[in-house]
Amino acid sequence: MKNDSVSRRSFLKASLASTAALGLSPALAASYIKAAQRKPNIIYIMVDDLGYGDLGCYGQKILKTPNIDKLAREGMRFTDCYAGSTVCAPSRCCLMTGTHTGHTRIRGNSSLSILPEDVTVAEVLKTAGYKTGIVGKWGLGQPESVGIPNKKGFDYWFGYLNQRHAHNYYPSVLWENTKLYFPEVGEYSHDLFTKKAMKFISDNKNNPFFLYLSYTIPHANNELGSAKGDGMEVPTYYEYEKENWPTPEKGFAAMIKRMDTDIGRIMTMLKRLRIDDNTIVFFTSDNGPHKEGGHDYTFFDSNGPLRGFKRDLYEGGIRVPMIVRWPDKVSGGTENNKQWAFWDFPHTACELASAKMPDGLDGISMLPAILGKDQKEHEYLYWEF
Repeated sequence: MKNDSVSRRSFLKASLASTAALGLSPALAASYIKAAQRKPNIIYIMVDDLGYGDLGCYGQKILKTPNIDKLAREGMRFTDCYAGSTVCAPSRCCLMTGTHTGHTRIRGNSSLSILPEDVTVAEVLKTAGYKTGIVGKWGLGQPESVGIPNKKGFDYWFGYLNQRHAHNYYPSVLWENTKLYFPEVGEYSHDLFTKKAMKFISDNKNNPFFLYLSYTIPHANNELGSAKGDGMEVPTYYEYEKENWPTPEKGFAAMIKRMDTDIGRIMTMLKRLRIDDNTIVFFTSDNGPHKEGGHDYTFFDSNGPLRGFKRDLYEGGIRVPMIVRWPDKVSGGTENNKQWAFWDFPHTACELASAKMPDGLDGISMLPAILGKDQKEHEYLYWEF
C-alpha cells in the first residue's frame, strides 16, 4: 500500500507539471488528471443464439456484419471462447457469478432465482465505484424474488426478467427497475434496448460504468413459430425482402443486420462522448445457433466449422464468438486461441476495476491474454446440461 501511495503521488506531480507546461487552468488540469486516473468503462454485449459462423469476421459469406467486423479489426478476435452453457439461463448465471455449471445455481432454463449468497460481478464492480446497468434479458430471477437485477448489484435495469417472455419482440410489458414499463403498441423490444443502453451510457459518461447489454436478437419467438411457422419477428426485412429465401431466413438475416447497425451506433456514440479510448467492449453470444421458429441454422452455415447447435454440448452448442476492443490497449486485428469461458468474465472485469471476486470460484482473469501477455490457463473446462 505504501508503494502504491508513492506511485500515485509521483503520478500526480508529473501530471500537474505536464498540465502546467501546457498552460492549462487549475480546474482544467484537475479534470485532465481525473480522466487519466479513471478506471475503464466496461461494456459487455451479449446477443442471443448467434452462431460461431454468423459473423463475417468468423467466416460468414452471406450475411453482412460490417460494424462487428470492424470491432474485430480494431480489437482482438478469440477463436476458442466458450459460453457458460448451451442454453440461456445457466449460461447467463455462469457469466454473472464466475462459476461453471457444476457449481452454479441455475443449470437449466427454469424459473429458479439466484440467491443473496450468489455474488455477481455487478455487485463487486459497484463496490469499486462503478455505475452498473443491464438492458435486455436477465433470466436469473422472477419478479419480486431475491434474484432481480436491482438486488444483484445493478443500479439500472430495463428489459425481460423471464426468458420465455423474452421470446416476444412486441411485448405488452417490460420491467424498468422494479416497476412495470408499458411499451407503445408496435414498439420493437430490440429498439427499446438500444435506446435505453445509449441513455445509460450518456448519463454515466463522467463516471466509470459497467453496462451489460443483453440483446435478445436473433432468438426466435418460439410460440409464434409453433403457430405460424415463422418466429423471426422483425419490423422490416430490409434488402432481404427480395431474396428467394424462406420467410424465417429473411427475418433472421434482418435481425442480424439490425443488431449490427445498432452496435455501430453505440460505437459511434462512444467516440462522440469522447470516452471511446477508456471503454473496453466485449461482444459475444450466449450459446450456439438455434433451429427454432422456422429458422434452420444450416441455411447460413451458422455453426461454421463446428459440430452441433443450441442444446448440444458439442462445440457448435457452446463455442461462441468473442471480440474484445479497447483502443491503445488491445492490439487491433489480432487473433487469440487461448481457451476461456463465461465464468472467466467476472474475474477479468474485476481486474480491470482493481477489484476482486470472492475466492473459491471457477474463473480466472483473461486480462493478460486480452493485453497480449502470458496467460494462465485452465486445467479443464466443465459443463453439465
